[in-house]
Amino acid sequence: MEKPSFILSPEALRTVARDLRFHPSRVENPQLLTAAQLADFNRDGYLAGMRLFDANEIGEIRRYFDDLLARTLAAGGDSYSISSAHLRHGRVYDLLTHPRIVRYVADLLGDDVVGWGSHFFCKMPGDGKRVSWHQDASYWPFTPSMAVTVWLAIDDAAVENACMRFIPGSQWLGHLTYALTENDDSNVLNQVVPVDQLAPPVDNELAAGEISIHSDLLVHGSEANTSKRRRCGLTLRYCPVAVRAELGWNAKGVIVSGIDPAGHWGNPARPDNE
Repeated sequence: MEKPSFILSPEALRTVARDLRFHPSRVENPQLLTAAQLADFNRDGYLAGMRLFDANEIGEIRRYFDDLLARTLAAGGDSYSISSAHLRHGRVYDLLTHPRIVRYVADLLGDDVVGWGSHFFCKMPGDGKRVSWHQDASYWPFTPSMAVTVWLAIDDAAVENACMRFIPGSQWLGHLTYALTENDDSNVLNQVVPVDQLAPPVDNELAAGEISIHSDLLVHGSEANTSKRRRCGLTLRYCPVAVRAELGWNAKGVIVSGIDPAGHWGNPARPDNE
């Protein structure tokens, strides 16, 4: 099976000199998060269970996604192929730049923040595909590795329908050795990090409308959805503007907070459609 286009080849990534160490948050005066939550993030590599949208709001977002997914499938895509969606869909751009989401992120990264990624990970009922244990930073041509992912639950995400799983504290281990799985049709990605010697995983169960936030070096994954319930989440990716993106990935970045003094990021405008 051909891997998705958002996955760079190992050969391309080897051309980029990257600092793949964990850089803990040093924000001193967070506005939404508490000092204890920042300490939890630095220790564990994630925060979870923050309510962002009420039932009516997430219901509207879900109806939008249902329509977007139907159009994607009709055009020959699949439930994992809606990537860099903020560059094509105004409604997704609005979520990437949503003030409350951005505030949570700025509480971790500081006031100068770029939002550069948006990807729906939608596990259809019984789809049989897992997301193997991996580290996000391993896939991205960024340095230093200071990105975070906001995972917005479009549907309820529980163990039953293959919620994400985290290995707490694994971000402190830096970039871990992985095995390539290019020919494994059951794996959405193409890397597997061995976890036998790591801490026990925790399940990231979220109600629709809640978010979690995790470090780009946190080892995480999810099992195949064998249930009769869909499990969709929208990943929104952010980093400090001081991070450098190579191989043209800086063109994706929208300045969502503060300024970009060096003008490194493309800062595209909101798409007109939707």
